[in-house]
Amino acid sequence: MKAMICNGEGQILQVTEIPVPSPKKGEVLIKLKAAGINHRDWLIQKGQYVNLKYPIVLGSDGAGIIEKLGEEVSQYIPGEEVIINPGLNWGNDSRAPGKDFKILGLPDDGCFAEYVVVPSSAVHPKPKHLTFEEAAALPLSGLTGYRALFTRGNITEGQKVLITGIGGAVAQSMLQFALAVGAEVFFTSGSDEKIKRAVELGAKAGVNYKKEGWDEELLKLSGGFDLIIDSAAGAGFSKLIDLANSGGKIVTFGATNGTIPSLMIQRIYLKQIDISGSMMGSSKDFSDMLNLVNDKKIVPVIDEVFPLEQAEKAVRKMDTAAQFGKMVLKI
Repeated sequence: MKAMICNGEGQILQVTEIPVPSPKKGEVLIKLKAAGINHRDWLIQKGQYVNLKYPIVLGSDGAGIIEKLGEEVSQYIPGEEVIINPGLNWGNDSRAPGKDFKILGLPDDGCFAEYVVVPSSAVHPKPKHLTFEEAAALPLSGLTGYRALFTRGNITEGQKVLITGIGGAVAQSMLQFALAVGAEVFFTSGSDEKIKRAVELGAKAGVNYKKEGWDEELLKLSGGFDLIIDSAAGAGFSKLIDLANSGGKIVTFGATNGTIPSLMIQRIYLKQIDISGSMMGSSKDFSDMLNLVNDKKIVPVIDEVFPLEQAEKAVRKMDTAAQFGKMVLKI
């Protein structure tokens, strides 16, 4: 089969012929129709991820058709259209992943290929209202965003929600999910063009965090936030404490701006603020996310679709963070 292989740190993705994998007991062979590209793929290629291993077929997100079932798999039939949960072996504790948790696309070969083998537990029916490309744009970003908003953030109708960094696919999934349950959504971005596009998607307002006094402007626009979802951390995190309403929640799932240099702990306990960490999500989170997508007929935002052979070109677009929404490979 044809696959896009990363052979080492900093190496370009190359078209390579490798054997079609065979499903073992409890596994499913999927003929992929589309694969989504994540920031995780960019980090692995750059050598900036944990437990690196090369060569590797990248790609955590995939949608396709069941080709073959391994032994003891009976809940699906060949030809069924499916979507893959990229979070494997979460474990039995919904509060946090177990020691065997891993993400598709490292250490196991992922979806930048014509076929992939995954555990049957990771396979779910594809939402019927989505194309394969739209479905492939959903899994990792949708799962991460759903858990941050619902499982950890306990979002409810009518709340004022702040999402930092609206350009990425996770943030846009959260925007769509939050709007679907009746929340009022604000956001930050370093791009005025992305701010304009997010408002067109239904957000209340956004501010450019590169401008002086962005936090004061947000406070004037909103009056404060019941729930803040942050993936940046860094020096700006302390300003989120001021933006949170008393009794509010802050959920963090990333640190693209590095560690937090200082934090006045008194402001946290005096305002009774809950701060929670979040990452990916459980099998239940994934099923609940799909239920929301199916019920509200949510369609992920796609920036651009590339043929599989242009995976390197697609990943390079992330070098400048020029994308708005998910980039997808058509297979």
